[in-house]
Amino acid sequence: MTRSARDLLETIRRDLTHDDDANRLVPLVAAGRAPLTVIGDLAAEQHHVISSDWRSFLALAARATTPEAREFFTGLAQGEGVALARLADLAAATGRDPEALDDHEPEPGCQGYPSYLAWLALNGDPDAVVLALTVNFAAWGGYCGALAQGLREHYGFDDKACGFFDFFATPAPDMEERALAIVQSALDAGKDLALSHRHARMLQGYELIFWNTLADRVV
Repeated sequence: MTRSARDLLETIRRDLTHDDDANRLVPLVAAGRAPLTVIGDLAAEQHHVISSDWRSFLALAARATTPEAREFFTGLAQGEGVALARLADLAAATGRDPEALDDHEPEPGCQGYPSYLAWLALNGDPDAVVLALTVNFAAWGGYCGALAQGLREHYGFDDKACGFFDFFATPAPDMEERALAIVQSALDAGKDLALSHRHARMLQGYELIFWNTLADRVV
């Protein structure tokens, strides 16, 4: 009997659930304890992340073998374009202009996630990557929601400045269902998606390194 995509997704999520204190930066921002310079660094690092992920999603779309998977990755790439525009407003609220974002020297710890996603774009099975990304999106969205709330409450950021985080905190309502349909189709065809667990674990791990690299700058 073919395992359901939903069961596989929930199993991986349970296996990879982190402790509440694993991410050390988000609670600091949520409590107003992170300096504005670190939030500016967050925006600058995300500028590099988003620019890379945009290309990675397009590469995955080109390698996908079904129209549904191609549309999924193309949609993600389009979302990165929207996010990149909103990121400029977040950076401006921290006193950084577009040139400062381009000139920012990225930290290795912050760029592990996009580097691994770029590796997946070349080497990963696109259907397995769909599942791995879906596992990761829930955690990322939760972090973004907490950041948006903290920036409004403690830093006086307005809706425009929080637009980047608001965008990711409220993903397209049917995104997960579309992902599950892609994964289910692959499973029904007999594809082995066991590596999706590894891919999700790596993405989750690199994401935590991203946040905690920035948390180390809070003194």
